[in-house]
Amino acid sequence: MKSSLHVPAALVALVLVGSALPAAEKSVSYYHDLVPVFKRSCDGCHYPAKLKGQLDLTTYDAFKKGGKHGPGFIPGKPKESIVVDEISGTEPSMPKEGDPLSPGEIALVERWIAEGATNDTPANANSFKLTEAPSYTAPPVISALAFAPDGRVLAVSAYHEVLLLAGASSNLVARLVGESPRIESLAFSPDGKKLAVAGSAPARFGEVQIWDPSATGTVLAPLKSYRVALDSIYGISWSQDGDWLAFAGADKSVRVIAAADGKERLKFDNHSDWVFATAWTTNGQRLLSGSRDRAMKLIDAKTGQFIDDINKLLEGVLCFARHPKEDLVAYGGDLGVTRIYKISENQGRTAANNDSNLTKEFERMPGPVQAIAYSPDGKTLCVGSMGGEARIFNTDDKKRIASLTGHEGAIFAIAYHPTTNLVVTGGYEGRLRVFSVVQGGLVTSFVPVPMTKPGAVQHAAR
Repeated sequence: MKSSLHVPAALVALVLVGSALPAAEKSVSYYHDLVPVFKRSCDGCHYPAKLKGQLDLTTYDAFKKGGKHGPGFIPGKPKESIVVDEISGTEPSMPKEGDPLSPGEIALVERWIAEGATNDTPANANSFKLTEAPSYTAPPVISALAFAPDGRVLAVSAYHEVLLLAGASSNLVARLVGESPRIESLAFSPDGKKLAVAGSAPARFGEVQIWDPSATGTVLAPLKSYRVALDSIYGISWSQDGDWLAFAGADKSVRVIAAADGKERLKFDNHSDWVFATAWTTNGQRLLSGSRDRAMKLIDAKTGQFIDDINKLLEGVLCFARHPKEDLVAYGGDLGVTRIYKISENQGRTAANNDSNLTKEFERMPGPVQAIAYSPDGKTLCVGSMGGEARIFNTDDKKRIASLTGHEGAIFAIAYHPTTNLVVTGGYEGRLRVFSVVQGGLVTSFVPVPMTKPGAVQHAAR
């Protein structure tokens, strides 16, 4: 006997009609759809340290508040919202630099506003703050070191924090726990009363922190904290009067901000690759920057005007150090060579291909030079490389005085003690090594962070 399945005609019709209907269009997400567009095309001119048109586009609340022309948008009214007018048309007003937003991106902004312009940013999306000091089951990489001018305190980079040690000893004085997961550069103010930190969350933000180095304890609040870029920053340096801070960035820029309030004094965009180092001339009127694009560029520190490349473009500049008393700079390159240049216009550089400011060239290191430092009197130079070896050279005759060995991996930071014959190195292994400058022998070696037993704490970097 045959059996048959009878499906009501009404149900068949309902299924057919349903399959023909388009799927409901998903609502536009501010956080997932618009924020990436703003970061790529808009935030470079509209963030707290710059604020073109007094407009900040880095947060929902700031975007809604708007700038000098009024609120950025009016929920439910895209045609009356300033942002739509600014990004639309054949010659849109924004962005002023780079490509215009695509028709699809403009449509997303319009739809988001028409749908009510809701904020779906997660509560902790922009926060990297820790509620307590980090715990370590393995030593973190040491990327930066700096002695206070009197030598009483050594600042050491770690994860989310800077450790303050008593001189070149393992005695921990304070833990300066900040928001930035990575600490890229450290610099004490000329009077030693402030410590500037260049920190970052790569591809998220670059942050300048200013701390009181006389502080003791843990999880302290910085004196000042400024988010100054949308990517990592490096090579922080103080002006001689302690009023200004210069730093470089992965966004190929060099910036100067006021230490007191974080306001941007200048932004220099003449490099074509990441910039790793900055230094002020002895009179404070000029600024030097060094980049992976192989150039060291001389800049007017007040106007931001480009003056000249001081060097012949031979290899990427990974680090440099200015002579403590003279307008000379020693740089380390990605081919492993160290050179000393006069910080001056490089006359005849382009016409005759002369490297007229070059004064010294030292022997090649085992790998790219990642760290370099002058002794306090400028008579020696300590150079550290990816090859795990540091060398001390006489700056007059270029002869090697000592080889500092025993490192397990690359050396990323070097600091001379201001009043003793000691030099400290740090790097990939997370261990500080203290050497005698004269003999080159190891004086002591230790891990600077407090350690917990392996497996006791799981603390993952972001």
